[in-house]
Amino acid sequence: MFAAAIILAAGRGERAGGDRPKQYRDIGGKPVLRRAAQAFLGHPGIARVQVVFHPGDQALYDAAMKGLSLPAPVSGGPSRQASVLAGLRALNKADNAPDIVLIHDAARAFVSQDIIDRVIDAVIDGDEGAIPALPVSDSLKRGRAHVEETVERADLWRAQTPQGFPFAAILAAHEAHADKALTDDAAVAQAAGMRVRIVEGDERNIKITRPEDFAAVNSEEHMITPDIRTGFGYDVHQFEAGDAVTLCGVEIPFEQKLKGHSDADAGLHAITDALLGAIAAGDIGDHFPPSDPQWKDAASDVFLRHAMGLVRRQGGEILNVDVTLICEAPKIAPHRAKMRARVAEILDIELERVSVKATTSEKLGFTGRGEGLAAQAVATVALKGQDK
Repeated sequence: MFAAAIILAAGRGERAGGDRPKQYRDIGGKPVLRRAAQAFLGHPGIARVQVVFHPGDQALYDAAMKGLSLPAPVSGGPSRQASVLAGLRALNKADNAPDIVLIHDAARAFVSQDIIDRVIDAVIDGDEGAIPALPVSDSLKRGRAHVEETVERADLWRAQTPQGFPFAAILAAHEAHADKALTDDAAVAQAAGMRVRIVEGDERNIKITRPEDFAAVNSEEHMITPDIRTGFGYDVHQFEAGDAVTLCGVEIPFEQKLKGHSDADAGLHAITDALLGAIAAGDIGDHFPPSDPQWKDAASDVFLRHAMGLVRRQGGEILNVDVTLICEAPKIAPHRAKMRARVAEILDIELERVSVKATTSEKLGFTGRGEGLAAQAVATVALKGQDK
């Protein structure tokens, strides 16, 4: 199933205060919108992420989302409902519309991979909508100056996002009910006769609304202590007759090529192993055995994206990647900038988090004799830690 996500960031967030819309304010040094988008970009079940923003926020958006591989944002409307419809229409105009769409408020910056899993699974299993929600635990009263009624809280839920739906059905529902003022996408779905399941929400999946919400999530008591991990990768390939080598995703014209079952990109192979090592997930051969014919001549970005997905599946974030290419030739320096950009693109991280270096072995050993080249890489990741 092809799933996509819409991130709603067109609101003004005036109740949150501050000098800019809340989705562009920082939490722990990272903009709210970026945190929300990366949760979906890092999920292996989400193939496309579409942001809906206010057109006057282009400069803020560009600064907040720098380095992320996203389609151009689309402009929202005067209401949340209109903004959702704009996002749905944008997905419908893409090369292929998704089977499933998850609709998420950017202000919920701490959405977990588990919640995304539960919503997607519920939509697939039931062919109906699904929302994460938490049971109401407080006593509820109705009244103005005085209590007029105590409301029974059994079967009452606090709805969260992302809310997931079969794409064609929710697009039709929004088109049909665009003139109504409904509070969320589940209400739109119900108005169109769709059933909506409830899956388990998460107390950490809060919606940042007021100034005190920023104070809470930025405070030492509410931030998460990251679990920092480091992994090391090393790979070697020998030269054989050819006319180009591929290193760190960049093809370099050369008098030979690298021998291997895949495209023999030693740089990406070393980074892949470094990421797998950081999360203790074995090595590249465990996931992509060279004995398996499906990986013959495969582009190595497939392997690296897989490792990235495993990191993010654990709620992890790639903090830094440093790769060193060891060879007498070809010359690496003229291609370093393209290599850094390509690795950053594959991993969906900022360029400044990627380092590519090169060195020779002073004519010593197999690399010194020009029989092949080696690559070593170090990757640092932050996994989901414990509350302080």
